[in-house]
Amino acid sequence: MDAYVEKDAVEVTDDGHRPPEDPPVAPPEDSPVSPAEAPPTAPHEAPGAPAEGAGAGIMALSLPYQVVVAVALAVAVVFTCVHLAMVFLHVAPSNTLTKRHGEAVGDWIYPEFEQNWKLFAPNPLQTNISVEVRAETVTADGSSRTTGWIDLTAQDIEAIRHNPMPSHVQQNQLRRAVDYYVNTHPEGQRAGGLRATLAEQYMRRLVMLRLDALEGPDGRALGPETRRIQLRTVSRPVPAARWSTEKNRTTPGYRDFPWWNITEVDRSAGAGTSRTEAGR
Repeated sequence: MDAYVEKDAVEVTDDGHRPPEDPPVAPPEDSPVSPAEAPPTAPHEAPGAPAEGAGAGIMALSLPYQVVVAVALAVAVVFTCVHLAMVFLHVAPSNTLTKRHGEAVGDWIYPEFEQNWKLFAPNPLQTNISVEVRAETVTADGSSRTTGWIDLTAQDIEAIRHNPMPSHVQQNQLRRAVDYYVNTHPEGQRAGGLRATLAEQYMRRLVMLRLDALEGPDGRALGPETRRIQLRTVSRPVPAARWSTEKNRTTPGYRDFPWWNITEVDRSAGAGTSRTEAGR
């Protein structure tokens, strides 16, 4: 009986293995290939789709997304340029632009972007500045007396000396507060504006914190008995080295602040602040 053989049956060798298939022969480059004879594309690729990695970046997005990304990049570039210009004007020596637009530069820089590292500035600091306060208090018999000048900076220095890990409060709080006040109250000019008012309030409350921790001659705390306070800054030039020929003044300079009346708000703000936080 003749065996029935299918037309497309695969031949099998005597040992049961299929013979290797011949590799497909690529058509000549000049011969046209019909769509039916073209090799099938991968299941995840559509015919005519760009190859992987092609068209990457913004151009791979749709038009609305391209517009959004372009606008975002433009805003970021403009903001960066403006910020760099403001920081440059803030740290640069006094010039025509800073004199004309100094207030706008200050509003942009303070308080988030302040730059006051003066180690490599054109005019490094060459003076030691200390802050002193005196208070007008009410004694037990109802009379008033004025204390001598109390060196607040010396208190911070004493807390920092021989301390391997001094707190930022001890190192910077008083100094930064005075810098803020001086910058908003130019000497010889009338101060105004919200920043000047905030600087004065901050100084009053900070000083009241210090006075609450001090005792008067009668053994009572100075804070509750204080009615008015006055601050001053004392600038003492750093003397030149012994081998230097530089000549600079050695007498200290003083700048007196006005007398400030202490309100209950100043007292309550000082009493509500943790002294533990101030001493860390």
